Amino acid sequence: MSLPPFKVLRPRSIDEAVGYLEKHVANIRVLAGGTDLIPSMRQRLFSPEYVLDLSGVAAMRGVRPQSDGGVEIGSLTTLRVIENSGFLRQHYPVLAEAAATVASPVLRNMGTIGGNICLDTRCLWYNQSLTWRKGCGFCIKKDGDLCHVAPGGTKCWAAFSGDTPPALLCLNTEIEIAGPSGVRRIPLQDFYTGLGDSYRKLQANELVTRVFLPASSADYRGVYRKLRVRGSIDYPLAGVAVVMRHSSNGHSIGHIADVRIGITAVNPAPLLVKGATDLLAGKEMNDLLAEAAGDLAAKTAKPLTTSALTPEYRSEMIRVFTKRAVLAAAGMN
Repeated sequence: MSLPPFKVLRPRSIDEAVGYLEKHVANIRVLAGGTDLIPSMRQRLFSPEYVLDLSGVAAMRGVRPQSDGGVEIGSLTTLRVIENSGFLRQHYPVLAEAAATVASPVLRNMGTIGGNICLDTRCLWYNQSLTWRKGCGFCIKKDGDLCHVAPGGTKCWAAFSGDTPPALLCLNTEIEIAGPSGVRRIPLQDFYTGLGDSYRKLQANELVTRVFLPASSADYRGVYRKLRVRGSIDYPLAGVAVVMRHSSNGHSIGHIADVRIGITAVNPAPLLVKGATDLLAGKEMNDLLAEAAGDLAAKTAKPLTTSALTPEYRSEMIRVFTKRAVLAAAGMN
């Protein structure tokens, strides 16, 4: 499928980029790596008059360790750079591992951390050609008023399918957003709405510019597990991130001081599993405790028929992957 006609705008600074967004707010799309936007434009999900190419904004690129032990990451930093960053692999391994699972090496060379955070939600009835979508009468997310996933409902259940956000949530990440009124910094957890069609708290004239990982989340053991049909290129159909810190007061390696679990691809937003810390912290890891963590994560997951695999199978794989991930993070698998 060919691309619709559009004009390319190439800013050299964040202020210039925000200015373009403000000027053309009703008919513009942002291009970071383009790995999601370009296919969507080919499917005629978007036909903007203008495309804002951010590749020339050098200030939005790079992994910059901070003096307090944390790290700042420009939102245009590619997933390949994050995957191969020695600093991130040493101090924030769950993020490097999650980035390494995204698509293929070619796409990781292009895709960015900001793009993965802002990734559009996906659904079998949405991510299709215009002809296909016309045939099913469109949907709530685009041009229609019917949800094919939950007929009769008023909520869009398209699933968020980014790999890095559950890892970032586990790390207590904050993001910087730039707009006409200035810059604001918010917890990543507050960025997502839980709605498939309006899934993020980002105005059309705003950009995600930087990502901040705190020093307090450094040096946790990290594990990411992902379910997909084709292992080399597909989006996750279920994903689990786990970070864990062990006690340093003489307990064995399996004794947990702190733990966080994040899931993706089974809800309209990436989520932290509530109660995981209370369930596991201060205890000695074993198979039964790992099984309980898997059960808790599976209860948090609400997969519906938005992908090629059944909701029941995806929920079960969240349980299985969580159990395996917490055992691996505890050094027992």
